Amino acid sequence: MINQIYRLVSPRQFEVSYRDESLHSGNVAVRPTHLSICAADQRYYTGSRGQEVLSRKLPMSLIHEAIGTVAYDPGGEFAAGTRVVMIPNTPVAEDGVIAENYLRTSRFRSSGFDGFMQDYVFLPKHRIVPLFDELNDNVASFLELISVSMHALRRFEQKSHVRKDTFGVWGDGNLGYISALLLKKRYPGSKVFVFGKTGHKLSRFSFADETYLIDQIPDSLRIDHAVECAGGIGSQSAINQIIDFINPEGTISILGVSEYPVEINTRMILEKGLSVVGSSRSGRVDFIETLEFLQQNEAVIDYLQTLIGSVNTIHTMRDILDAFELDLTTDWGKTVMEWNI
Repeated sequence: MINQIYRLVSPRQFEVSYRDESLHSGNVAVRPTHLSICAADQRYYTGSRGQEVLSRKLPMSLIHEAIGTVAYDPGGEFAAGTRVVMIPNTPVAEDGVIAENYLRTSRFRSSGFDGFMQDYVFLPKHRIVPLFDELNDNVASFLELISVSMHALRRFEQKSHVRKDTFGVWGDGNLGYISALLLKKRYPGSKVFVFGKTGHKLSRFSFADETYLIDQIPDSLRIDHAVECAGGIGSQSAINQIIDFINPEGTISILGVSEYPVEINTRMILEKGLSVVGSSRSGRVDFIETLEFLQQNEAVIDYLQTLIGSVNTIHTMRDILDAFELDLTTDWGKTVMEWNI
């Protein structure tokens, strides 16, 4: 069958391309239904990744956060119409020690190859996970982002010491919100403090024990462990501020993506005996764990719904452009595309 793929060919310009797909390849055909725009997609869309990167990766279909319904499974495991989340990380090897999302041979949709902006996506069956009925489509559309936070939390738990009375989360955006929320639900007896730059964003963290503007942190405040979700150039000041306020032998979990190297206070990392854990992306086990967690904690879903910034029905290429442009003008929440093109 001929599949239509909507590719970014240059900043702010999409074109349709066509690819012949075999229904007998063994892959499951999934019709995307709800897609969520990520900051990483915007860096390609606006051209901020730099000309060398764009020349190497474009044309490419964007979006790595999406759900859909099974259209055809040649193996017969998934019935047509089954709602599934699609996993963007695509490993081509297995390793008994290194997780799939850290293998250098793994590919990632909307980064190394085409993302989910297609009429149909053809995936190996281990790259999809069924959704439970109570999970609404708009929240499910950004499950990948939630799974990234879940993945980082699991790595943090493996490497941090047992005292977990206080957590600090730096970053008042989507990832900071999700990470703080998961920490609060995972450790209900602990205090979760959130640090950010924007008052109206911090006011949305109603579940947190306290929120602070980063230039108004009490000198006496201390935390046992920290999560950095600032990203970009802000990650440098965030990490250094964490080093100032964290207790000795604490663990710093770094999630924020920075395009450029940042300078951090390694002297105090040594003097305090801190552990720094970097985490990126997620794998199948993280998607499964995230869905199990949400099914057992339905109140979390209610909080996550507040992250839905807008829902945009997509019928045409113009609608795609409008959704990406709208996303650039909003400073809170996720932009969801209902994929009816």
